[in-house]
Amino acid sequence: MDIEKKGLSILGSTGSIGTSTLDVVRRYPERFRVVALAGGTNIDLLKRQAEEFRPEFVSVLDNDGAERLKQELDIPVEAGAEGAIKAATLPDVKAVVSAISGAAGLLPTIAAIRAGKEIALANKETLVLAGPLVMEEARARGVRLIPVDSEHSAVFQSLLGHRAEDLKRVILTASGGPFLKRRSDSLHSVTPDEALKHPRWNMGRKISIDSATLMNKGLEVIEASFLFGLPGDKISVVIHPESIVHSMVEYTDGSVISQMSSPDMRGPIAYALSFPERIDSGVKSLDFSCLRLDFSSPEPGRFPCLSLAYEALNEGGTHPAVLNAADEVAVEMFLKGALPFTGIPEVIATVLERYEGRRLSTIEDVIEADRWGREAARSLIKALN
Repeated sequence: MDIEKKGLSILGSTGSIGTSTLDVVRRYPERFRVVALAGGTNIDLLKRQAEEFRPEFVSVLDNDGAERLKQELDIPVEAGAEGAIKAATLPDVKAVVSAISGAAGLLPTIAAIRAGKEIALANKETLVLAGPLVMEEARARGVRLIPVDSEHSAVFQSLLGHRAEDLKRVILTASGGPFLKRRSDSLHSVTPDEALKHPRWNMGRKISIDSATLMNKGLEVIEASFLFGLPGDKISVVIHPESIVHSMVEYTDGSVISQMSSPDMRGPIAYALSFPERIDSGVKSLDFSCLRLDFSSPEPGRFPCLSLAYEALNEGGTHPAVLNAADEVAVEMFLKGALPFTGIPEVIATVLERYEGRRLSTIEDVIEADRWGREAARSLIKALN
């Protein structure tokens, strides 16, 4: 029996998640069809993707990129947030892979949910910024939201078939990044090039820095809280440098269910796209004969960003949005050489201390908190320089 092709919109197609998604699609042309692509500034790669997969529509970050692609492609092209929202809501789209980096992924993802599309969520900021609103929108419209982050995919898989009331805690694993064994008193001199060299994963620049500070894990704690309906004290983090165990769920009887695989994002992507089925994602099998797994607790002094994320989650409201905004600005300034590596958590902590808080009732509340957090972080960094 022929399988109807699932129409996909890939938001962030030129990033690491987007290119891995297209690799999965490439393996299954009979199952998936690319309806829309939304890329960033890598115009050359976006053009090649469009030529190979022949989508109905292409979106790009800015007008200059759009004008170039309009000249070189015979496919409709638009730019900016409006273009990404259109890519996420086209009629032929069945599922949206939300992989735009940072807060920019929020509005297209919300639009896709409101349009009734399935969501393969790789943009954790969507839930960090507006978790309660996003989950309520999904429930109200009966939208299936399946996580693509390897940690949340692991938790999702480990929860299947078990009673919610039997859950004791969720344990997220973290690689520890490139500075796990580096002396804490030398972190001030870390360079962007050093921080971008992740030992296990090939990721974008922003997420690589967040992995080095462990803010990425902090954001994942917040995401897990909203995604699985758990308070912060039921979500733990352990350092696991091998990145083989992607996360674990502990139950009241002491049993721990984990999901393991080689560190390759094609696994959780393929699972999200084919759920509840499983398909060959191209991920190599584990060789258990030579497998070694190490675990340890994260040191608060080495990774202050993790504690800041828990603090923002516990404060609630729009505090997570301000946390994320300050982090995005601080990471940008570090990459530009305008802030030392250890200045990232210092800026975030100061911004959170100065924030008076705001209730989270609408998307406009999120947008305002994000704006405030960015302005506060930029003003602080300017004063420091």
